[in-house]
Formats: sequence, structure tokens, C-alpha cells
Amino acid sequence: MSALKNIEGQNVPDVTLMIRKDGDWAKVTTDDLFANKTVVVFSLPGAFTPTCSSTHLPRYNELAPIFTKHGVDSIICVSVNDPFVMEEWARDQEAENVMLLPDGAGAFTKGMGMMLDKSAINFGDRSWRYSMLVKNKKIEKMFIEPEKEGDPFEVSDADTMLHFIDPSAKGPDQVAILTRIGCPHCARAKKALTSVGLDYVEVPLGHTIRTRAVGAISGGKTVPQVFINGELIGDADDLDLYLKKAA
Repeated sequence: MSALKNIEGQNVPDVTLMIRKDGDWAKVTTDDLFANKTVVVFSLPGAFTPTCSSTHLPRYNELAPIFTKHGVDSIICVSVNDPFVMEEWARDQEAENVMLLPDGAGAFTKGMGMMLDKSAINFGDRSWRYSMLVKNKKIEKMFIEPEKEGDPFEVSDADTMLHFIDPSAKGPDQVAILTRIGCPHCARAKKALTSVGLDYVEVPLGHTIRTRAVGAISGGKTVPQVFINGELIGDADDLDLYLKKAA
């Protein structure tokens, strides 16, 4: 593995890339992406790959509103994949808060000095995993994954970048609610969460699995069951008490 250089203080590579936009071809330049803007960039080995799809891209997409509040104009994900693959991956990931930039010929990645040969796993030339904060085309900060075998994912994550921008920044609360269709108490719990600005993920359970699933996950017998940041809050009445204490 060749040494990867931290190029903080330098400008991002001056390139023109072809992308897919509204079902047609379009060109995008370095100036289009970075001039007079504050941009967070993260690069990864490939679309649809495990870590990239399960963690790296989703967390940046999730934290995008927080980055925006801290002065970031856009978030760009770079990968040495063709435009069609990146377009489909964006659709699959529902990553509407992140621009997926196809660096198909590797021009941007080569200019960054981050291209590596991954032929051993049948990838060919791909980008090393890293992230950076760019202001008006100049690289202010880089987080480069340690040079070791495999695909390390330790420092280029969204939370590390957000902490660099503002150590006191707080990510969104993680809220999930187990429900069933037609449950009035579930509707009450969802309304209570919305009223205090808590965005939630709803997990509707079918009749045949509901009792067993609720019992296995929460230890309860009925829905709803609400979880906030890994903590079981309980049913709708428990949620009301929790929100009153937190007010």
C-alpha cells in the first residue's frame, strides 16, 4: 500500500465530471461543487458495499440537517463508480440529503492522491476511505482512514466530522415505535412524539407476530412500545410521563 498524504491547505482537484441528472447527462466542475461554498466530502470504496451502505452514507444523510445548521452548504459522497451505479445507489439509499458524485474515471480521486489498486478483491482501482472539510475549494481538514489491511472505518464517519466542526453539536434523537394498524394508543403516542418535534421510525407489526415480537424486543405485551436513544420508554402512558419529565 502506497503512503497516503494529508493535503490540508491545498485546493481540491480541478476536474470536470459527467453525472446523471433528471434522466440525462450533465457536466459538473470543481467550481460548481466547491467555489464559495463550505462542503463536507467523504469518499468510499464502492456503491452497494456493506459498510458504505449500512453506515457511512446513511449517517451523513441523517446528520445533514445538523451540518446545515453549522454552515455546511452541501455534503458530497465520492466513489469510483459510473454515473448509473451512483444514481441507482442514491435511489436505493433514499439519500436525498447527500450528493452522490460518480468519479468513474477516477480523476478526482487520483488528484487527491487517494487511488488504490483493489484488484485482489476484483474491484480494480478504487478510492481509499476518507473525509474532508472544504471551504471555497481549499481543504481545511482531512480524516484519512489508517493504512492497514481491509477496509478500516474509524475516522471518516459523519459524527467525527460533525464533532470537528462543533464539539458541542448534538445529533438527532434516535426514536422508534412498535405499532399495529388501527391502534388508537399507537396514534396517541405518535402524535405526542410529533408534538415535541421528535422524528421517529415506525415499525408496524402484523397480527401473527406482534405478541412474540413485542415480548422479545421490549418485554411488554401490547403496542405501542417506544424506544428513544436505545432506552425502552414503554407504552403511550409511559411516553406521556417521559415527555412531561423532559419538558
